[in-house]
Amino acid sequence: MLNQLNTNKPKVLYVDDEQNNLMSFKAAFRMDFDVVLANSPEDAIALLSKEDVQVIISDFRMPNMTGVELFEKIRIEYPKPLRILLTAYGDEQNLMNAINKGQVFRYIKKPWVEEDIRSAVKESFDFFITKNSLELKNKELVEAYRDLDRFVYSVSHDLRSPLMGILAIANLLNKDSNKEEVEGLMLLVKKNIARLDEFIVNLLEYYRVKRGELTIRNVDFKALFIQLSEIYQADAQSRGIKFEIEVNQEEEFRSDQVVLMIALQNLISNAIKYQREDNDNKFIRMKAVVDNCVAMVRIEDNGIGIEAPYLPKIYEMFFRASSQASGSGIGLYNTKHAIEKLGAQIHVRSVFKEGTSFEVIIPCK
Repeated sequence: MLNQLNTNKPKVLYVDDEQNNLMSFKAAFRMDFDVVLANSPEDAIALLSKEDVQVIISDFRMPNMTGVELFEKIRIEYPKPLRILLTAYGDEQNLMNAINKGQVFRYIKKPWVEEDIRSAVKESFDFFITKNSLELKNKELVEAYRDLDRFVYSVSHDLRSPLMGILAIANLLNKDSNKEEVEGLMLLVKKNIARLDEFIVNLLEYYRVKRGELTIRNVDFKALFIQLSEIYQADAQSRGIKFEIEVNQEEEFRSDQVVLMIALQNLISNAIKYQREDNDNKFIRMKAVVDNCVAMVRIEDNGIGIEAPYLPKIYEMFFRASSQASGSGIGLYNTKHAIEKLGAQIHVRSVFKEGTSFEVIIPCK
């Protein structure tokens, strides 16, 4: 919600059963605040379900429900807006009730003075911004700690597992002199080293995306796809996979090519890993259409697909939807973060045992 706020003009809900007071308030403060009016507590509650307000100002004495009762009623369901009560002289006990029950942030004596209202709203709005910024930071911190817990556990497991495999193979090599056995064991060593290398590369990509600033330049999608196909050509060819490239780009497109490469590399790497071995027509299609400063990029394969229950989890750190190939479980997590850094969106469609298609919608910078 903070991202949508106009920090120069708070939205203020004013509640009063006197129509003249409502009109006077709007006339006095329409240039200072985004004013929303309610002529009863019931109308105010109805408005709160539709309007994101930051400050609520209510008259104390109203029929059916006092301002204190209104604040008490809304403070659980709508805790974020700051509450200001307008009271007449001699309502000291009511003020105590307002503070205790309605958790009023400020109160103003009637008849109100315009500068008192402006000052109270400014103080309330500043507090609102600070409080909600802290809540957002706390939420991000909790998520960061959760990621760190998963990160530490998985790193220790994913680094130690291939190392322990290499150590076991080294012990066997010391005892075995049969050439064929040695060649088989050396192949296992290579596979374990490849797993370690992939994991380390993914970690580097993770921090590169997380910490780095964007470097904007022109992106030629045809050249980009050719570069990606060349990177994976040997691996794809050894598995009988053909690359298909289709690009429709007649206008300049600017973005961060490195971050875009990180996102697409992980999609293509997964498309290679999770092909169906029994398929004689394996393919990976790379398609890009650039129109009106927006690029639609699609990476499609006819591999094993993703089972429907796993689809909501595929971007989680260290999640693996299939055991067909060993992987770090960071690839799609990195892809999601890279996509978000570009201000883009990613959508996935997958049919189990038929294939997967990732579509990325990227605005130009």
